[in-house]
Amino acid sequence: MPKTAKTMPELKMETTRRDFLKGGAGAAALSVAGSAALTGLVEPAAAKAPLMGAARPTHYRFKFGDFEITTIYDGAVTIGQVYPIFGNDQFPEDVEERLEANFLPKNKMVIPFTPVIVNTGDAVVLFDTGNGALRRNRGAGQVAKALGAAGFAPEQIDVVVITHFHPDHIGGLMEGGKPLYTNARYVTGEVEYDFWSPKELAEGGGRMASRGRLVQSNVVPLAEKMTFLKGEGEVVPGIRSIETFGHTPGHMAFHIESGNRRMLLWGDVTNHYVVSLQAPEWHVAFDMDKEKAAKTRKRILDMVATDKLLATGYHMPFPALGFVEKAGDGYRWVPASYQLDL
Repeated sequence: MPKTAKTMPELKMETTRRDFLKGGAGAAALSVAGSAALTGLVEPAAAKAPLMGAARPTHYRFKFGDFEITTIYDGAVTIGQVYPIFGNDQFPEDVEERLEANFLPKNKMVIPFTPVIVNTGDAVVLFDTGNGALRRNRGAGQVAKALGAAGFAPEQIDVVVITHFHPDHIGGLMEGGKPLYTNARYVTGEVEYDFWSPKELAEGGGRMASRGRLVQSNVVPLAEKMTFLKGEGEVVPGIRSIETFGHTPGHMAFHIESGNRRMLLWGDVTNHYVVSLQAPEWHVAFDMDKEKAAKTRKRILDMVATDKLLATGYHMPFPALGFVEKAGDGYRWVPASYQLDL
């Protein structure tokens, strides 16, 4: 008889064994399920986990040469319009078309706020301070809380750098009417301070007066501890300023350089990754000198793209880190992925 042939008794035995095992497993499963149901161990099929609401990271940290850099999420606000805030010298349909081409709604936008901490090993430097109490009821003003989650206490900040004096950058300088960063010295542009600090600017009504009053309450009291920069002034070794006027009269950006690596912190040079960065010539309502701001945008974006610099922008999508590439007559924001984790 061939070796592969099986006798009838063998076949019967195997079939019986399979059937027995299948039946035994099924019986055991039924027994466990039935016992669990009787003892209340199995929840009703309709039970569901409760909804917990949206969650956002508080910070992102990476190594940069000999420095350690942390971006801090101050929160965000949602507004119900894009045009005419962005592209206010364009046709509305052109702005809407660009938004939709980038999978964004045409009549609503989220504006995030991202201060940055650079720990050089010798100094802990904070760039901009968020909204503070100004927009806390709208979801922003979270820096004081986020610092703790990132492992910092306010008194550990050695230097506070202010790119410009708009409320979302200076609102967090004070908390409860008192300086939050009690051990810090302060750095800002001389042109910016000279424009905003006169008391006359804070008189009367309107947006400029309102902003002038905030400067009087949050910035001017710190003037004795403040260093004023012009041109390429040094904040600490490895961090130097660059004049980027237009968004405000004395807006500053900053080169950060360590271990043969260089990045640019551009503040509000461009403050939306689509309807500002992709079309740098478009006018933006937030810019005080719109033509100068557009020229500055083109100059800075061209530098970042040409030199292949890492960049961080205050209103870029969190963690607000990425690169810029040339695209036609404009540019494209390329978010950082794992480059910073290597």
